[in-house]
Amino acid sequence: MPSAETVEVDFIAPRHLAGGGDLAWITVPLHRACGWSHGNDPLMPRVILSSPDQKALLRLEPDPDSQWWTLQHAPEPDRPAWYASFGARTPVEIIAGFIDALTDPTAAPAPPQDALHPLLNAGWSAAYSHHRFASPDGTVSVDIHETTGTWWIGTLLEHAQPPVWQARFGEHTPPHLIAAFTTALADPRPVLRTGIPHLPTRDPDLVTHTRQEVPAVQLASALEDRIRTLAARHTTAAAAPSVPRRPPAGPSHTR
Repeated sequence: MPSAETVEVDFIAPRHLAGGGDLAWITVPLHRACGWSHGNDPLMPRVILSSPDQKALLRLEPDPDSQWWTLQHAPEPDRPAWYASFGARTPVEIIAGFIDALTDPTAAPAPPQDALHPLLNAGWSAAYSHHRFASPDGTVSVDIHETTGTWWIGTLLEHAQPPVWQARFGEHTPPHLIAAFTTALADPRPVLRTGIPHLPTRDPDLVTHTRQEVPAVQLASALEDRIRTLAARHTTAAAAPSVPRRPPAGPSHTR
């Protein structure tokens, strides 16, 4: 039995079958660490967060027949508008990989093929064609549209049932953000759930959950630690000295 100083938690693996988790793992750091503003409409069961530059809008809307998380990004000089969306049972730890890369002031672009490296390194294999990849347990598939380049990632337990969750990335989604998502998806470390976790399956052949007692203070401070870590990125980026650009070479003079 847990004492006053400890809390019982479940560690779930693989993480893609751990259920959605605490939504505050995404929304609170976006607001407090990354400066995203939020609207307040008490009559609507939804959350809307906008980035400081007003180019990105994250909408969390509990619609059982659609994606719960939708991020829309405005066009930029080097990239058309793009979107990403995630189903209700997409684990917040996997969504966090994407969101944390989006808000990282030091993130660097990456070629499209980099998004597949985390999956291939984790033992995922091509299925049916070189545009579809499957997880080792066969419950997750990644489909890349050959023409448009859109990504559909889905967790499916039985073909007769709807997907447990889906993630969708529009054709112009920056590849380094998809790579951050696939890195979090392929991470073998279990994720933590409290209370009675609502798992999509308890089949011991597919999912393992280990109940442990952890210090209550450790559990209570996890979100605050995450906020501090993300906020420190912006402080570090602001303090980094800027490298002066070399002036362009003038026209050559010939005699």
